[in-house]
Amino acid sequence: MYLTRFRLNTHRAGARKLLSSPQTMHAAVLGGLPEKLPTTSGSSGAEDGRGEGRVLWRVDRNAKAEVLLYIVSPSRPEPTHMVEQAGRPRSEPETWWRTHDYTGFLSGLEKGQVWGFRLTANPVHSIRRKDGENTRRTAHVTVRHQAGWLLQQQERWGFEVLRKEEVDPARPEIDGYELLVHERNRSGFDKPDPRPGRKGARMRVPVVTATFDGRLTVTDPEALRRGLGAGIGRAKAYGCGLMTLAPVD
Repeated sequence: MYLTRFRLNTHRAGARKLLSSPQTMHAAVLGGLPEKLPTTSGSSGAEDGRGEGRVLWRVDRNAKAEVLLYIVSPSRPEPTHMVEQAGRPRSEPETWWRTHDYTGFLSGLEKGQVWGFRLTANPVHSIRRKDGENTRRTAHVTVRHQAGWLLQQQERWGFEVLRKEEVDPARPEIDGYELLVHERNRSGFDKPDPRPGRKGARMRVPVVTATFDGRLTVTDPEALRRGLGAGIGRAKAYGCGLMTLAPVD
């Protein structure tokens, strides 16, 4: 398994096109891999940690001039085509991305370790509007509920978000943890409408996303390894589910 970081040149139209469409970005990410994996399409699959062939990606907009694309893939990518489209073609391609063997890092995870983390996810839940009605998947749209969604994922994926020493009694779900919810987005994208009689029409696909920054403790290394490799939550083909860890003091 490999972790790749790619720097996007936002001054180029190609980069702006990739950033404006998760479908286009997903296709570009897959274009840098030697094979097209059957588990990379759509938002299904690997929701329970299965699917070692999952390809994950995430865009970090750290500043106007620093936009980074992270990719987790089962094989080493070759994103030279993305340098030509969204980098600086006249520079050395390798200066625009770095790929690391992720397996060693994942193998070194141990219970009790503390890490800083970032995750962009699609926080959703299933609701039933009235008795007898089928449940339907609905996005969380408030900071409180999005934070609550992440906290509900902790046990399943082998980590605990650290608690703060001082807690605001009025907002314990958010202020009680070392957790920041930001880059909240409710845009979505358009795609061809597959319904009968709608040839040529397009339909809106809503994708609500939120980015979580914080600190965590490893409680189950094996479960966390699955989450880091297979993704957390849904909408993985649209830039969600990739959690990265970083050392903390």
